[in-house]
Amino acid sequence: MFKRIRNPILRYLVIFIYFAIIFFCSIELNLFGIFGYSPDMKDIKSPTQSVSSEVFTADGKLLARFYKENRSPIKYKDLSPNLVNALVATEDVRFFKHHGVDYFGFFSSLISTAKGDKRGGSTITQQLAKNLFQTRKRKAQGFIRHIPVVRTIAYKFKEWLTAFKIEHVYNKQQILTMYFNTVPFGNNSFGIKTATQKYFNKNPDAVTPAEAATLIGMLKATSTYNPIRNPEKSVERRNVVLSQMEKYGYLKKADYDYNVNQPLTLNLSHIEEEGQGDSYLRRAVEKWLDKWLKANDYDLYEDGLKIYTTIDSKLQQYAEEAVTDKMKMLQKRFNNLWRGKNPWRDSKGKEIVDFVLKAEQRLPIYSMLEKRYKGDTAQIQEYFNKPKHMKVFTWNGEQDTTFSSIDSIKYYAKILNTGMMTIEPVTGKIKVWVGGINHKYFNYDHVNQAKRQAGSTFKPFAYLTAIDNGYSPCDKFTDKPVSISYDEDGKKEVWSPNNADFNFSYREMSLRWAMGKSVNSITAQVTEAVGWDKVVEYAHKCGIESPLKAVPSVSLGSNDVSVYEMVRAYSTFLNKGQRIDPLLVTRITDHSGSVLANFDLKSTQVISEETAWLMLYMFRGGMEEPGGTSQALWEYPILWKKGNNQIGGKTGTSSDYVDGWYMGITKDLITGIWVGADDRSVHFTTSATGEGSHTALPIFGAFMEKVYADPNSGYTYGPFPKPWVKITKPYMCESPRIRVDTGAVADSLTAPAADSSGAVVAPPDTTGNNN
Repeated sequence: MFKRIRNPILRYLVIFIYFAIIFFCSIELNLFGIFGYSPDMKDIKSPTQSVSSEVFTADGKLLARFYKENRSPIKYKDLSPNLVNALVATEDVRFFKHHGVDYFGFFSSLISTAKGDKRGGSTITQQLAKNLFQTRKRKAQGFIRHIPVVRTIAYKFKEWLTAFKIEHVYNKQQILTMYFNTVPFGNNSFGIKTATQKYFNKNPDAVTPAEAATLIGMLKATSTYNPIRNPEKSVERRNVVLSQMEKYGYLKKADYDYNVNQPLTLNLSHIEEEGQGDSYLRRAVEKWLDKWLKANDYDLYEDGLKIYTTIDSKLQQYAEEAVTDKMKMLQKRFNNLWRGKNPWRDSKGKEIVDFVLKAEQRLPIYSMLEKRYKGDTAQIQEYFNKPKHMKVFTWNGEQDTTFSSIDSIKYYAKILNTGMMTIEPVTGKIKVWVGGINHKYFNYDHVNQAKRQAGSTFKPFAYLTAIDNGYSPCDKFTDKPVSISYDEDGKKEVWSPNNADFNFSYREMSLRWAMGKSVNSITAQVTEAVGWDKVVEYAHKCGIESPLKAVPSVSLGSNDVSVYEMVRAYSTFLNKGQRIDPLLVTRITDHSGSVLANFDLKSTQVISEETAWLMLYMFRGGMEEPGGTSQALWEYPILWKKGNNQIGGKTGTSSDYVDGWYMGITKDLITGIWVGADDRSVHFTTSATGEGSHTALPIFGAFMEKVYADPNSGYTYGPFPKPWVKITKPYMCESPRIRVDTGAVADSLTAPAADSSGAVVAPPDTTGNNN
């Protein structure tokens, strides 16, 4: 039919228009599902900005919500003209002249891009279409997303169609208002009111031209031009916006000259209200899902997902109660220890005189103050010394007080924190996640983010290496001084470890007794015998992912690891030698209940079943061997209410009592706990106050008492599993029972009473070293 048009130029133009109409119609109708969803007029008239995602515990209780709470809608009359002028001058100078699509701007952007000056041609209305209806998200896509170039054209046409619909329903002022209410400004700020309050502590109707230009400048790249993170780039971009405002008559030359020379003056004193029920668990779920969300193009804050976790609400409650009870007691002990003195000390016990100054300099505001006061330290210190009204964390609840910034630094530096995680190794399900004592005031997660020296909780990897390479739990070494020569970075070094009590007994001890009593000298000898490189290899096999320095002291926990890693690694022993990838989420559905993803346990056999079982037997030594470091658990009677219960574990304490650890093992669960101050120079001073057996272990004891006391918890008393395979190595080796006789010259040695499995059936004498 096109042949009837004899003029070839007109004919080709008609053909182009004809197929363009068909293409537009196909996109609008989503022909055969090829082009994906397009908003219809009903959607345009009733736009939904976002739907919150919900997180549930394994037993169906709502744990948290994810939504863009940091958004405060406004009306057009609440907008400063400076904001409107800056936006129009920078993003869409012909906004008031077009009907949603600026063809001139579009084609000129194509020409500029072809010349190497890449710039966008989208109008404000098109940007609103993209922000409000997510026209480029996967759920709005069809088969066309698999075809490069064509998909880009289709997306652009879809934005055009949506923009036309928006312009048909709303006037220009309404479009600008919706735009300002939906656009993101970085730092979890959505909408202009939240942004002006966050960055300048004022409402949108009060911003100056320079402040408006700063905010509009961020729209090009919220991270690159973020005034908090990149103030210099932010100023450069702001000045570009100001020049656009002058160019198009929104600023007079004098006003431009004044504003372009203004310093970047932020006011970050605005305090946002808590609204999402933020918590360590909520953040852990978000981090755990990050990779899946990106791969599948879902937004946790908008797409109404239902997320089902492995967390047991009862166990989580018991863990949080145990942490609160014991950490409150530990903080009182710590405060009494340092009463009237500053606890920040170097390795020789001397006070670190510049501790507070260095803490100031680590704060984000310090660099801003340096620029504001041009490096004048007197003015900077005046700011930090100025009293302010604030709320502070206390174990008696949040309290109002008047503190200077320096008072606040000193106060919070003295607060002890903790991280706790419990896992069910057979299923790989994480049952408890306590990232700290209070997320609002200490939002750094001490389960997975924080890494600290593991101390003696790392020793089992040396004994694992030995048992998997020919040794048995009954093989003996002598507790005596040892010196180990080694090369480190090309230098000859000698390492001579002391025991925790600085004494050597010169007794022969089985590997089980030595590990149960946590004897440094024997651990060092075992490490030398098997090779410290080999110990590192086995630790990595079991699930430690942090880099480990292969030196003789590795087995005494000289490297930094996380609670998450340690719990994962210890799970290998209860899981028949299989390393697991812990599960925090099992299932995700959309808001209507359709399953989007299931997550199953992934495991890898890394040690033999025999070695894994023998390691469980070794861990019982902490309770059953003379001087075992877990024996403080006898003070928790509910744990032993039924005589057949068995618990294994390992305490850990880093140098100078900086870090206290306990790794607890029952027949069903592995629990890891760390206790310490966030700054390593702040710590206890004696073994009686700061060892893991006195800081972390009590939390485990209190937690497991609550679990066992609840008949509906699903976890009961009981012995460890019987051997899964035939045990070929000797392991039921008696250790002497040591009783101190004050009237005798030497200790008397007797053998402990044991049941058929080798378990001590009565509380042993706790004489010995606890570390």
